[in-house]
Amino acid sequence: MLGGTRFVGRVFVEEALAQGHQVTTFNRGQTGQDVPGAEVVRGDRENGSDLLALVQGREWDWVVDTSGYVPQVVGNAARLLSDRAGAYVFLSTISVYPGWPAEPVDEDSAVYDCPPDAAGTAEDEANWSAAQYGAYKAGCERAVQEAFEGRVTVLRPGVILGPQENVGRLTWWLRRIAQGGRVLAPGQPAKQIQPVDIRDLTAFTLSCLQRGTTGAFNVTAPRGHATFGEMLEACRTVTGSQAEFAWVDDAFLVEHDVRQWTEIPLWRTPLGTWEVGAAAAAAAGLTCRPIAATVRDTHLWLTETNGPLSYGRQAHHGLSRQREHELLEAWDRC
Repeated sequence: MLGGTRFVGRVFVEEALAQGHQVTTFNRGQTGQDVPGAEVVRGDRENGSDLLALVQGREWDWVVDTSGYVPQVVGNAARLLSDRAGAYVFLSTISVYPGWPAEPVDEDSAVYDCPPDAAGTAEDEANWSAAQYGAYKAGCERAVQEAFEGRVTVLRPGVILGPQENVGRLTWWLRRIAQGGRVLAPGQPAKQIQPVDIRDLTAFTLSCLQRGTTGAFNVTAPRGHATFGEMLEACRTVTGSQAEFAWVDDAFLVEHDVRQWTEIPLWRTPLGTWEVGAAAAAAAGLTCRPIAATVRDTHLWLTETNGPLSYGRQAHHGLSRQREHELLEAWDRC
């Protein structure tokens, strides 16, 4: 596991260990705590000497990469690992499609044309534009595919929610709704959404490895799986809140320059946002639990822990109470 201390990587390591696998994690030890039971190798994937120390005297059945952002960096590691491991799973993103979110996408949609040796550092990843993030991930996919020559599974999730989430999406909604009062809810409650639970993503990843499944897969819940209203109602239920939802039209929010996707987490108006084709993953074994279960278990995790580890993108998410109040006052005057 390249990574393995926070969110996707951490949950994967925990589940792999629970299933009886032996797991080695390779990371800097700076952004999270190691999972008990895993072999820990300290190192920076951007450092060639650290990579050489990782592979010295070790071999693995599989590599799972949840921390790759820069194509050149990903390619360097993949080439060193190519004769030390049987297969490679790369965690990519739905953002590799330049057409998304403006239009629906599936695995046949065009991806960014980014060279597999594009250079840079992942240090500022939290501040990249969506286009740079998506393009670099596409370049990373190519770097891994060149190194492992057909022994690659590329996973392109959309929104990942669930316990350990550190981005600040569902966690923000849970905390805001728990505070009660009048809550600004965006658009229409019947708006469909397609987030995937981190545990379902992890189970699918392990299944692909165990079955030898390769190829590229969009990993989202199927269309029609849940609605925005169902997600917020589940938040209200698990928090025991008396919050009142004020559903505000998309056009009004756009007119008032509300930042989509971040200022109101998970809200976006482009038609393709929640129109991601994921039939290939479903056919390969992906199953998705109800959104209410994701909300319930995320709330349980939040109440039993100190919440997510610090991560740069957290600061980008959520309305301030003052901004929410001002918007609701303006909406009431309409």
